[in-house]
Amino acid sequence: MGQDAGKGGRGVLGPGAGASASGGGLRRRRRRRRLVAAGIGVVVLAGGAVCAGWAVYTKLSGNITADEAAAAELARYEKERPTPLVRGAQNILLIGSDSRSGAGNGRYGRDSGTERSDTTILLHLAADRDSATAVSLPRDLMVDVPGCHRPDGSLAGPTFTQFNSAFSVGGSACSIRTVEKLTGIRIDHHVVVDFQGFKEMVDALDGVEVCLRKPVDDKDADLRLPAGRVTLDGEQALGYVRARKSLGDGSDTDRMDRQQRFLGALVSKAQSNGVLLNPVKLYPVLDAATSSLTTDPNLANLRGLYDLVRGLRDIPTERVQFLTVPRESFTGDPNRDQLVQPDAEKLFTRLRTDEPVTIAAPSRNSGADSGNSGRQGDPGGAESPAPTFSGNTADEDVCE
Repeated sequence: MGQDAGKGGRGVLGPGAGASASGGGLRRRRRRRRLVAAGIGVVVLAGGAVCAGWAVYTKLSGNITADEAAAAELARYEKERPTPLVRGAQNILLIGSDSRSGAGNGRYGRDSGTERSDTTILLHLAADRDSATAVSLPRDLMVDVPGCHRPDGSLAGPTFTQFNSAFSVGGSACSIRTVEKLTGIRIDHHVVVDFQGFKEMVDALDGVEVCLRKPVDDKDADLRLPAGRVTLDGEQALGYVRARKSLGDGSDTDRMDRQQRFLGALVSKAQSNGVLLNPVKLYPVLDAATSSLTTDPNLANLRGLYDLVRGLRDIPTERVQFLTVPRESFTGDPNRDQLVQPDAEKLFTRLRTDEPVTIAAPSRNSGADSGNSGRQGDPGGAESPAPTFSGNTADEDVCE
């Protein structure tokens, strides 16, 4: 059944999907939301009034790395970047780095001195903050990468190649310019997170639940799991979202669908286990999250992050949705991807103009753990005023 991410109607965050017949449950959740928001505001904005609070604020803000080099590179190419079309809408590029440098990351392979974007998600926040749409961009998608400056200052010429090489050549600025060239969407902010930060975030939430139809024994991913509902710790979660051979059909599309479902479960866990109302739980989550982040300078402090997310508290989990850009095998190499047109452009246009994106659950051939979304690119026909895309939402049960 399709999930409409339109602007109409308000939902609620937190445990329990529905309101009681009397409306009491809805009122209680609204009061709880206001308390959560007020609590965060007090912690973030009033920290300077108390020495301990100020120390925590300084520590957490200091954890975040500001990507000054990317900001300077983007400023160099400002004239060629897209113009924002809708006031208040936000587009954030989330980049998962496969760098093996840093504490704990060496076990995932030898550090060759370069890194590529292991996972890239374009997150669109509607101007009225009534929906959030996360679009996965395949790392093997063949795209036009513009000329980008390397870390040593030399210039790499424009080339047609797979998407994740942009990050390897020119870092986050090159990835951003590539996405903007591909989609016509202005990227307002970016966030880069590495393997270690991902694991620590999951552990700080006391794990995230997934559902497996059959046991998993994957030596390459160092992953051994029983069938059924399983709560993954950080190490297991990283293996789960990166595994290829033991889960699904081995495709990158399959893996992205699994990643999306995991992120949806993570969002639900963060909202439902009292993290925001419990300082003992909240601090390690914030410490893990901020320690793993490299962001644009405007987000590189708690105030910047708070300003971004404070309007998100009213987005219900059914309007936090995930999908993969319509893609198919590249005609020149079946191991690479290309966009399905005009479907991809329909999606980009709706994001650019802040129009609702409607998704429908993909068909599943091999169970809840397969993540098999099949081929995309059938958004309801060329004449459809509201195309539908294959995806899922954060409120879906992991075993359904």
